[in-house]
Amino acid sequence: MTASTTVLAYIPSPPQGVWYLGDFPLRAYALCIIVGIVVAVFWGNRRWVARGGGEGEVLDVAIWAVPFGLVGGRLYHLATDWRTYFGDGPKTPIDALKIWDGGLGIWGAVLLGAVGAWIGTRRAGISLPAFGDAIAPPILLAQAIGRLGNYFNQELYGGHTSLPWGLEIYERVDANGNVGPGLIDGRSTGTVVDVVQPTFLYELLWNVLVVIVLVVLDRRLRIGHGRLFAGYVAGYCLGRFVIELLREDTATHVFGIRINVFTAAIVFLCAVAYIVLATKGRETPDEVYRAGARPATVDDQHDHDADRDNAGHDNAEHDDAPVDSDDAAPADEPTDVEGSASDSTDGGTDSPVHPAR
Repeated sequence: MTASTTVLAYIPSPPQGVWYLGDFPLRAYALCIIVGIVVAVFWGNRRWVARGGGEGEVLDVAIWAVPFGLVGGRLYHLATDWRTYFGDGPKTPIDALKIWDGGLGIWGAVLLGAVGAWIGTRRAGISLPAFGDAIAPPILLAQAIGRLGNYFNQELYGGHTSLPWGLEIYERVDANGNVGPGLIDGRSTGTVVDVVQPTFLYELLWNVLVVIVLVVLDRRLRIGHGRLFAGYVAGYCLGRFVIELLREDTATHVFGIRINVFTAAIVFLCAVAYIVLATKGRETPDEVYRAGARPATVDDQHDHDADRDNAGHDNAEHDDAPVDSDDAAPADEPTDVEGSASDSTDGGTDSPVHPAR
């Protein structure tokens, strides 16, 4: 492969990550997070209903979990990168509140998001482990979608590379004339600053792969009692551990190693321990709610679905049943048994016939 073809294969960064509708900023990072949340709620609702839960309960819990998750993600980012905002970094303490500029730590998002989910499920009488198993694959898919926001922001990439799928990082200039690759509100000048490892893309693809594995394992092994959620956590941490070793963006280091490497390893071990120790099998539809908390409306909903399916089955059987033709003898008239027998033997046509279908 020649140098020219290699350059052509590089992945270009978007020219900007923010568009303005009048004075309103439309931020790609925020849009990706919103799309991820919508997808997770929609798919999670379908998975929850299939496990015996009620329609719309995922959204009810998400109302608690999403705000808690956003706050937790931001707090983790600030705690592990505090020098950027409160030390000698390029940002000021007020910038810590600007969540739209990027900077969400998934570890904090999952931790506090789980607290919000616990509140929401407790109010609804839902078993948290069963609920977690239902929404685990949708949550990870939402994370994959959210990683596209890092692409538009030109952030969370690795070191210099000459690989064909290297990511081009451009200089950007904002409305105040500031120039730099990390200007989220800026526009590309077309000048390539570096070609780097697209670690955001690695994580995105890894997340999608783990989602597929979780869904397949769940269907074949019928995993429950929170073990599928633990599998999501373990799978994500495994990939994140490797990806963190490729990243070279600013981060807090402990013993010369990025702090997220330690976090990924510790959380991975905890998730694996839970998988090993937790109850095997899957909850029955009655067990996805705490004792005595299953809403009557859920039973009515599932009974209605069952009646509808049974009605469809009965109609199908009715359609297949033989129907007497107009030439058949009336039920109240005697039939000539001897004649019928001879007709049947001789291949006559007086026997009941099926309608054309």
